[in-house]
Amino acid sequence: MFEKVLVANRGAVAARVIRALRQMNIRSVAVCSEADATLPYLAQADEVYAIGPAPAMSSYLDQDRLMDVLVRSGADAVHPGYGFLSENAAFARRVIAAGATFIGPSPQWIEAMGHKTRARELMARYGMPMSPSSGLLDDHTESISAAARAIGYPVLIKPAAGGGGIGMVPARDEVSLLAAIAQARSVSQKSFGNAELYLEKLIERPRHIEFQMLADKAGNACHLFERDCSVQRRHQKVIEESPAPLLPRRDMETTAQKIAGLLEEIGYDVIGTAETLFGADGTCNFLEMNTRLQVEHAVTEAITGVDLVKCQIRLAAGEALATVVPDTPRVNGHAIEVRVYAEDAVRFFPSPGKLTAFELPAGDGIRVETGYAQGNTVTPYYDPLLAKIIVHAPERTAAIRRMREALGATGIQGVKTNIPFALQVLDDELFQLGHVHTALGTDILAGARH
Repeated sequence: MFEKVLVANRGAVAARVIRALRQMNIRSVAVCSEADATLPYLAQADEVYAIGPAPAMSSYLDQDRLMDVLVRSGADAVHPGYGFLSENAAFARRVIAAGATFIGPSPQWIEAMGHKTRARELMARYGMPMSPSSGLLDDHTESISAAARAIGYPVLIKPAAGGGGIGMVPARDEVSLLAAIAQARSVSQKSFGNAELYLEKLIERPRHIEFQMLADKAGNACHLFERDCSVQRRHQKVIEESPAPLLPRRDMETTAQKIAGLLEEIGYDVIGTAETLFGADGTCNFLEMNTRLQVEHAVTEAITGVDLVKCQIRLAAGEALATVVPDTPRVNGHAIEVRVYAEDAVRFFPSPGKLTAFELPAGDGIRVETGYAQGNTVTPYYDPLLAKIIVHAPERTAAIRRMREALGATGIQGVKTNIPFALQVLDDELFQLGHVHTALGTDILAGARH
């Protein structure tokens, strides 16, 4: 097992990984930009290194700075968290070349799966159903327009190296396409250090269902069921839950087992999440494979009792899957996560500022993940996620009620938050009945405006 791990990330995920490392008696190395130097989780790390100015390109995305910390600290592994460099094969190879372990899939799989167009090509060869899409877009307006026409409007512009819904922009006609391309390229370059884009058919009002996977380095893989991530804003998830409501358990487990079998066939390793869209007609289309820990991993942990962060670390260290997950996981109850953002609850514009009050809920069946404390400043440089609130209950109705109570007990001042939006969703009749889809949040807001 590793002796010291560099956590190459910030915020809630850095706090989460540091906590797991402490529980495993592994020393942790944290990094921080100038903007993050006072965040509370840094005190939990064994070592802390400053890595530069606030902009991500000058700190958390600066591979040279991170590699310098790896060498200076003597860490024997790097946990990339999610976002930033977590799906960057070049960074993973640099870590390995320096004699350390990258706590994630092997670079070949990060390259094949982390790059969305390559992942789709690979999965299509192994029989996964796909919605229409393009290859990588070039800089020529004529070829971009031709690719969109071949797919058929509306289309969704997506970063090839991205994730988390960041940089995704819809285009419903040729007039809006090129402006949307420019917007997506800019966001993708700033967020992922890569401006490559591709097009995908925009499916209206689908269910966004993802499947959690674990695999060892000997070719064994398993699934830990599905998560429904349909409630979104700006194509980014806001409320996630497991198991998925109103979808037959047998169908969900059959799909998950099929994906696990595919991963065994190709020799995938460590951790991954297969994202799919379920259309209104019941069709399932593969979207992408995320070669990292997901933001919403806690809902899976809640219903299975499996610690995904510890599993990821142990699998990266070479342990066998049967040792890491010794028993067949079962679904126990229902879990819901709400991502609490520093943003207004209607337009979802970021709301940076000082947290003059930051009271988070606690109690049976409630878990909170955050990188902030009262008095910290939420800066405009990073994703405005303040905290993740996760609840677990014996069944879905009780979980909704518990989440509503948890959000009601949350007191945040100094910035605006999306909590009013989350409460609107939880109170919506369609959501309560389980009739969720990716436009539900937009529909609810449209009703509220009238």
